Amino acid sequence: MYERKTVVTMKGNSLTLVGKAVKAGDAAPDFEVVANDLSPVRLSSFRGKVCLILSVPSLDTGVCDLQTRKFNEQAKALGSSVVVLTISMDLPFAQKRWCGAAGVKNVQTLSDHRKAEFGNAFGVLIKELRLLARAVFVVDAKGVIRYIQIVDELTNEPDYETALGVLKKLI
Repeated sequence: MYERKTVVTMKGNSLTLVGKAVKAGDAAPDFEVVANDLSPVRLSSFRGKVCLILSVPSLDTGVCDLQTRKFNEQAKALGSSVVVLTISMDLPFAQKRWCGAAGVKNVQTLSDHRKAEFGNAFGVLIKELRLLARAVFVVDAKGVIRYIQIVDELTNEPDYETALGVLKKLI
């Protein structure tokens, strides 16, 4: 098992990421997560679309809530060739409740709680917390990773503009 220390912190305390680090230019590893209706969803099912994948610790925290809402607003203008996915360890029922309360309709929330396949495949599973690190991945329509940002401090927001800039060049 791959482990990386000192990549991310939470309130200054170092955490361990589990899973091999992916790089821009790599083929995006396939994984299975769970939709809000408990159906399985694979990354490969979005082939042919540009994917903006947002990894968050929990939608029920302030920064994750803010991040998902901001990308939800931006997603309105991206068109049908783009899919925006927010993946967390939250249970599908909690994700569905959160989306309804937040009015989020342009981002699909998915849960990695069962097998942590996404967290392990993309190297963002936090060993100490069994949560996902805050990260942004842009995957092109052919399934190649074009952008990665792993936010070094979990309580910080990602760089929205850079991620959206890369994404818009692909559509």
